Amino acid sequence: MNTEMLTNAQRAEILTQALPYMISYYDKIVVVKYGGNAMINEQLKEQVMEDIVLLSLVGVKVVLVHGGGPEITDMLTKIGKKSEFVGGLRVTDRETVETVQMVLAGKINKTLVNLLQLKGGRAMGISGIDGHMIQAKMKNPELGFVGEITGVDVSPIMDMLERGYIPVVSTIGCDEEGNVYNINADTAAAYIAGAMGAERMFAMTDISGILRDCNDPTSLIPHVTVSEAKKLFDQGVISGGMIPKVQCCIDAIDHGVKKVVIMDGRIPHSLLIETMTDEGAGTMVEGDPV
Repeated sequence: MNTEMLTNAQRAEILTQALPYMISYYDKIVVVKYGGNAMINEQLKEQVMEDIVLLSLVGVKVVLVHGGGPEITDMLTKIGKKSEFVGGLRVTDRETVETVQMVLAGKINKTLVNLLQLKGGRAMGISGIDGHMIQAKMKNPELGFVGEITGVDVSPIMDMLERGYIPVVSTIGCDEEGNVYNINADTAAAYIAGAMGAERMFAMTDISGILRDCNDPTSLIPHVTVSEAKKLFDQGVISGGMIPKVQCCIDAIDHGVKKVVIMDGRIPHSLLIETMTDEGAGTMVEGDPV
């Protein structure tokens, strides 16, 4: 739609059509997991930030949880360190985890905070280390400082929301001895969303959602229950890199999130399309009917 051709009456009609969605999300907590390849395109990144600011301004309590794998890889390459992955997880020695902390809690976190504020929002950055928000232990000695979450304390995030800020959370964690761990962003978002009793979790990726045929983008499955998703695992429909993404959706629901949406972060304003229209922008995963 060419918005320049719209009359004022048509613009008003579009806004009133969004009103029921605004009401349904008002004062509700939503967690947006954002990272990886979905945040590489600068124009799309700005549109995601605009969506988050708009949702915040109409009364939605938005929490932005981010990763940043590609930027971590770029920084490691610059310092002459090769990235190694086992089962989709980055092998993380002590030098690597220091780089992860610098990139996630520093560069990426503050860039997103700054961009949200430039778009008119009030944002504040925080890492999983702050207030021991993400408690972790070593997942597997072969992986080094890759963390398995042992607990989350979301009270710092709740404090920010109560003060009208958009919390921007970088996914590193720590243990009682002060060791820092690289935490999978999807997993961290699931735990945080569950602990907050979020109305929705949006997992923004570089794919359109769960596809019946991975080679056919028109075979999108718009809705699945947890039990249906597990059947799709068994059938091999959900495979490869989609396995951990969908599993994190199931984990989020198990932790108390009502519904999770795997959505394509490459679509302009996909967050608004998903939250404020009937159209939707991905695959919704929800618990089985009781």
